[in-house]
Amino acid sequence: MNKVVANADEALQGLVDNMTLMVGGFGLCGIPENSINALVRKGVKGLTCISNNAGVDDFGLGLLLQTKQIRKMISSYVGENAEFERQMLSGELDVELIPQGTLAERCRAGGAGIPAFFTPAGYGTEVAAGKETREYDGKMYVLERWLRADFALVKAWKGDRFGNLVYKRTARNFNPMMAMAGKITVAEVEHLVEPGELDPDEIHTPGIFVQRIFQGVDYEKRIEQRTVRPKA
Repeated sequence: MNKVVANADEALQGLVDNMTLMVGGFGLCGIPENSINALVRKGVKGLTCISNNAGVDDFGLGLLLQTKQIRKMISSYVGENAEFERQMLSGELDVELIPQGTLAERCRAGGAGIPAFFTPAGYGTEVAAGKETREYDGKMYVLERWLRADFALVKAWKGDRFGNLVYKRTARNFNPMMAMAGKITVAEVEHLVEPGELDPDEIHTPGIFVQRIFQGVDYEKRIEQRTVRPKA
């Protein structure tokens, strides 16, 4: 039951070239910073990364784009990362852009064991090209398949030795559904606590979905775009 490992490098043992990864976070909020840095050190190549976006040029998944470790990005948003855009437009990076809600549901479906579902998002656009469509109650829907990964890398506010996780505010974005959809789920946490310290009613991800957990360090918690207004 004790799923604690020493650090991110130990947590990523068994992660090799050409694997598929889910990486939690929304923009730069709730991203597994330690795990991403460990991936850079590890030097694995040919990765397929499923993530809402790819960070910024010098932070988050942008670091893996700089080192050309990512072969394909499955995302819903390209903005804020000039290198992501450059590699996509030049054909260096294979990119599958998905409506954000569809991306979230495909990850959730993967964790729930639902191989496919119908959604109205994308019908009549390039998103639906080559996919089955069907009418329900007078409205057209597109068949979308689940997403699953060899490794899911998530970041939580608190977690215990059993792998139970609590996310804080906006960091509770793609992390919970991705934690369910990885063959091996690695959780890094800001606060590692003993079993029983977390209120069972506040646990977002039960430990059954987590295989490895470690105490994260040195979080930068950057902000993509800081918007301020003058004092009244």
